[in-house]
Parts: sequence; structure tokens; C-alpha cells
Amino acid sequence: MTSSAHPAVINHFFSGSAWIEGAALDQLDEMSRLPGVLEIAAFPDLHPGKYGATGVALLSSQLHPLLIGNDIGCGMSLFGLDLPLRKLKVDKAAERLRRLEAQAIADVSDLLAQADLPTDLAPNALGTIGGGNHFCELQAVEDLADGGSATGIDDQGLYLLVHSGSRALGATVFSETAAGHPRLVDGLDPGSEAGAAWLANHDRCVAWASLNRQLIAARAAAALRADLRLISDVPHNLVRPSNRGFVHYKGAAAVGAGELAPIAGSRASLSHLVLATSGVVRSLGGISHGAGRKYDRATMHGRVGRNRSEREQLLRNSWGGIAICDDRSLVVEEAASAYKDAEQVVTDLENESLVVRHASLRPLVTFKKAVDEAEVEQRRRKPEYRREGGRGHERY
Repeated sequence: MTSSAHPAVINHFFSGSAWIEGAALDQLDEMSRLPGVLEIAAFPDLHPGKYGATGVALLSSQLHPLLIGNDIGCGMSLFGLDLPLRKLKVDKAAERLRRLEAQAIADVSDLLAQADLPTDLAPNALGTIGGGNHFCELQAVEDLADGGSATGIDDQGLYLLVHSGSRALGATVFSETAAGHPRLVDGLDPGSEAGAAWLANHDRCVAWASLNRQLIAARAAAALRADLRLISDVPHNLVRPSNRGFVHYKGAAAVGAGELAPIAGSRASLSHLVLATSGVVRSLGGISHGAGRKYDRATMHGRVGRNRSEREQLLRNSWGGIAICDDRSLVVEEAASAYKDAEQVVTDLENESLVVRHASLRPLVTFKKAVDEAEVEQRRRKPEYRREGGRGHERY
């Protein structure tokens, strides 16, 4: 690897109370020595990643596609619903949201055109959440801070928090870029043909991912028979040009002063809505986008969900909330204990004068992955399924 003679400055925006692995700090040091890197801001959700620590904003004169990864444009969007909390029945809402991805959506060709995107750009994937830590969550206000109502938050309202990205579109851009540049670890010159091509594809992925989150929310609202309004749409896997180079947001929400941003907890802990302050100029316009992982996916399989009963318990929370996830491994890997304390993350950001907290929201229904009902019925009719008494296809 070609590295800079002098490592870039690394600014830590977290306290000693933050759970930070040594491996993440080692990766930060390696990232500071990449070609063109000038400055790094590290946030309290910092954790190890495949191509470098996640939870950072990094300024560089070079483009580093490896740092952004394959889910280009991934982000968080918060929407308000015109459905009052007093009318909500959680079990009924969960039953309806289970059919989220079966909801009809408008002509995607028109929607792509309205977003200035090619009408044939992965139209069939729009409105889908994907796997991993992506979700669509129905939330209610747990606590409204002074001034929170001025941002349009109603403590008797219901909200949708959507976390998703560019799906297979971003993965294709990433794999093609990696295949075409064996030394991608050294980055791309933004003035080169390769750099310009990656930036153009990157911009399309960012716009597509934002549209995808809108359509996921529209499907959820349709399932709940409600209308929705956008409150905040903040990406956290992307690059943005600045007067000093390009800021790479690797699992860090890209915000400007006065902008609202959600910071996700887990399906059994509070999420938060914050307002970015003028102080974010110190952090390269970045803040945490969520709690950040405490334990990796492989490790979680030895910690929780060792039997069906434990896994079923993981699908409930202390507020009576329900998680919809029919993938047994995903239930375990995305358990609340896999994540850091989002409250501590927000407190650290507040203490660094990067954000002001406006509201905390509790999870009521978290949609991650549902088995296709038609596929299940088809399986049930197969002779081998009947011979096994149906046990072979149970997910829990």
C-alpha cells in the first residue's frame, strides 16, 4: 500500500465513556496514512469495518471508493404519519407492515425520471429494504425536548424511520470499480477519467438510495392506510466535495448547521432526532448516524438466541414493540445487545457541541425481513415438506 509520509490529523469526538475497540483505533491510524488523506473526524459510534473504521468523516484530495463501500448512498430518513398514536394497535400495525414490500407503488419509471435518473436504473429494486442492519420502523415520541415541537414533532404522532441504501446498484458500482482498479486501496485521482466515472456513478447511487427510502416509507404508509411527510433525509455512506478536497462519510451522517438528523438506536432502544449546530464545521460536517455495533455478527451467534424461545423474546421490546424478521440468523445478529448505547452516543455529540437533541423515539414495529407468503404456501405443497411434517421449513 502506498501511504502518506505523514499521517493526517485525527480528531476524536467521543468521550472515555464510549465503547471503542482497539481494532477500530488501529484502522483509524491506517486510514490516516492513505494517499491524499488530510483530516479525520471519528465519532462515538466508531467500530471496525471491512475497509477501515466505520463512523468517520475523512477529508482527502484523493477519492477512496473502498471507504464508501458497496452501499453507496445508504442513509436514514424520518417521516411523519397523519395517524395519531391513540388510534394505534401495535399487533394490527405489525400485521399490516408484514406486507410492506407487497404494497403497490407508482410507476417507477416516472419516479426515476423525476429524480433525474435513467428510467431503467434498477427499477425492480426500488421500495425494498435489503438485509443487514436496514429496516423500516414505526416509532412514537418518548420524550420531546424544549424546542422539539418547533421542528414539527408532535408527541401524540407516529413516525417512520427508514434505513436503506442503493441495494444491488451500489454493489455493482463497487465491484466493477474494484475489478477495474487492482490498486484501488491507493484511491482514484478525482481529475482522472476513472475518478470522474466513479463520481458520476456514485451520485446516481446516492439519488437512487434517497428515492428508495421514500418508496419504502410510501409502502409502509399505504400498509398503515396513512399519509406521510418527510422530516429528514440524511445519507451516511458517500463523498461530498469541499473547498479542501472530498469529504468521505463512512457510516457518518453528512449534515449542515441547522439540519435535522435521526440517530438510530436498536429495535429495543430509543432513537433520537437531533439538530446539527454550527459546531459541525469542526467535524467535517459529520455526526453519528446510529449507535454503532458493539459486537460483530459472528460473535452474536454465541451470545443470544440459542433456542427458539430466546429468539422469539428478541422480537419483543419493553414498550410492547414487535420486530418482523423471519430470518433466524438476522434476528440474532441484529439483537439490541449487538449495538452500543445510543444515549451515550448522543450525549457525546452534545458535549462536543455538534448537536442539540430535539426528541427521543421508541420503537413500536420494526420491519426487517418477512417470508413471502406465496412462497411459503408453495413450499407447504411440496411432497418433501409434508414428509418432514413441515419442520424443515420453519424459520424459528
